[in-house]
Amino acid sequence: NKLTPDITAMGTVENLGTKEAKFKLVDLKDASGIPVFFGSAITNTGIESLTDSIKKLKPVKRTEDLYGSVFKVERGENSEKIAYVRMFSGSIHIRDQLEFGKVTAINTFKDGTVPSVNSVSAGDIAKLSGLTSVKIGDTIGNATNSAASYHFAPPTLETVIKAVDTNKMGALRVALDQLAEQDPLINLRQDDVRQEISVSLYGEVQKEVIRDTLSDEYGIDIEFQETTTICIERPVGVGAAVEFAPTSRVGEPIFDRKVNQFLATVGLKVEPGLPETGVSFQIGSTATGRMPAAFYKAVEETVLETMAQGIYGWQVTDCTVTMTHAGYWPRQSSAHGGFDKNVSSTARDFRQLTPLVLLDALTAAGVVVCEPVHSFKLEVPEDTLRSILPVLTQFQATPTEISAKGRAQVLEGEIPVSFVHALQQQLPELTSGEGVLETNFSSYRPVIGNPPSRPRTDYNPLDRKEYLLHVLKKD
Repeated sequence: NKLTPDITAMGTVENLGTKEAKFKLVDLKDASGIPVFFGSAITNTGIESLTDSIKKLKPVKRTEDLYGSVFKVERGENSEKIAYVRMFSGSIHIRDQLEFGKVTAINTFKDGTVPSVNSVSAGDIAKLSGLTSVKIGDTIGNATNSAASYHFAPPTLETVIKAVDTNKMGALRVALDQLAEQDPLINLRQDDVRQEISVSLYGEVQKEVIRDTLSDEYGIDIEFQETTTICIERPVGVGAAVEFAPTSRVGEPIFDRKVNQFLATVGLKVEPGLPETGVSFQIGSTATGRMPAAFYKAVEETVLETMAQGIYGWQVTDCTVTMTHAGYWPRQSSAHGGFDKNVSSTARDFRQLTPLVLLDALTAAGVVVCEPVHSFKLEVPEDTLRSILPVLTQFQATPTEISAKGRAQVLEGEIPVSFVHALQQQLPELTSGEGVLETNFSSYRPVIGNPPSRPRTDYNPLDRKEYLLHVLKKD
């Protein structure tokens, strides 16, 4: 590419050969140029030029409010959490109390070493110890200064993972939790009913990476069950449900399991939202100001938790949940003692009742199960196009554009994620090894045919008897 006249020399970069090539870049202040480096870490070729340029291109130090971004998390020798932070403004000192914990140690990077320091400031990259609850993508300090956002396409595949040695299942859970902290692309789903752990995936290759990491770093050999597609549920209509607090005399036991067993009144309405808006919760005017704020909070948190498993067991999304009814039994005391939780509402009453009401409202609204779809770009030799098209039809792919590229044909369109791996496996034979397939997450679309279901990981609120037997037994 031609450079504009207002260029400034920024440094040098070594080729992979023996000669050193000079390079120039336009001023980066207006983002009109991007530095590109070539080298090899194994042979140390070009590394010095790279590190020198990083120093020159780092943000200028500022003295504004504290703002840093966590881009990596690892474990130390004693399994303590260490956060890698890029500092954009402000400073951090040892023993500073941050949102994620108290800073116990700080290390920076200098001339190939990682020395301990007492503080770091804008422009630095540091390792912070002591932040016990930090995770990748967290913001330290003032989030309004954020110059970057982290967005990953949702994982579209999942599989159950088990330790070959069943005695190591506990250790496997701990190891997976630590891997999930270090890699935002790893999501876990714990099934306490079946004592299973599912891990979300972006592709089959990720399984091999997880297997090797668990074996090499944790000494745990694992096996996977069959990979399945992760679907979602979307409400298709408006549904509402309500359960009122019992009106029997205070303290009188209620034996009929068809009525509300909890000292709480909860009414909820579910209605569709716009695509990719998640789940929003709001309190309607008819429910406002009728009970303490803690009870509203309990309902909201439980709504978001319950929406992780809908009518068919998939995550429910793209909808609005409105609280339409609210009520509670005020704090009361027994005749000869202090506070009696048996005749007074607690947050637990609302947490245990909300799933029943919400699933009733969701059932009334109705849902559609949607599967993930990838956009694809497939380049194949021209003489193989006739044999490729029937296979794409078999895999429910919908080509939207076909164009020529020399002696090749390029097809673009969409394909359900559940068929991507099968297409990848057949492509070499269909194209004599010359086919090139690129796919990226695109959207969700309604499943064709009978909607698939996923086993629930909790005691099903759709089965009132089972649910009540479980939660009342726990009490």
